[in-house]
Amino acid sequence: MQVILLERVAKLGQMGDVVDVKPGFARNYLLPQGKAQTASESNIASFEARKAQLEARNLETKKEAEALGEKLAGQQFVVIRSASDGGNLYGSVTTRDASDVATEEGFSVDRKQVIIREPIKTLGLHIAEVHLHPEVMVTVELNVARSPEEAELQASGKSIQELAAEEEAAAEYEISELFDDIGGAASEDDEGDAPAAAASEEDDTNA
Repeated sequence: MQVILLERVAKLGQMGDVVDVKPGFARNYLLPQGKAQTASESNIASFEARKAQLEARNLETKKEAEALGEKLAGQQFVVIRSASDGGNLYGSVTTRDASDVATEEGFSVDRKQVIIREPIKTLGLHIAEVHLHPEVMVTVELNVARSPEEAELQASGKSIQELAAEEEAAAEYEISELFDDIGGAASEDDEGDAPAAAASEEDDTNA
């Protein structure tokens, strides 16, 4: 099926290009989202008549997207989720989650603009793409943690594995300190008993 692109579409072509696409892709994505029209003679003639207007509108929206992109690029957003001690999420972080946390922080981002290349199913720092315009894409970081405190530690560069190892080491240290205290107390008791035993032996000798 042939369509004429009304804007740049990644891996397909630039505005005004007539390209061959699968009918399902055209009907389910390109046509309903206004990214293309069927390449009929009337639609091609209509595009040529509106080309200057479409290019001007595209340039305007591109500038707006670039302005937003400058503020959004590199931002880190915290996503709080339940997870196992090993760091595996009970579920996954979706594009809707990413758009929601970005919007809460004052950035108008639609979930359809977000692309997560690899499923996010573990705690830690993950990258998401935000496509603000056909020619403007920025990346943001999703800090997936079980609590704000954990997110803060992850933001400082510590992984969930390192945090778990530190907690385990701290617990072992506390246990060893406890045993040392118990051992020290027992030793003091033994020393306190020794003079009493010696005195008892001396009394027995005098008798």
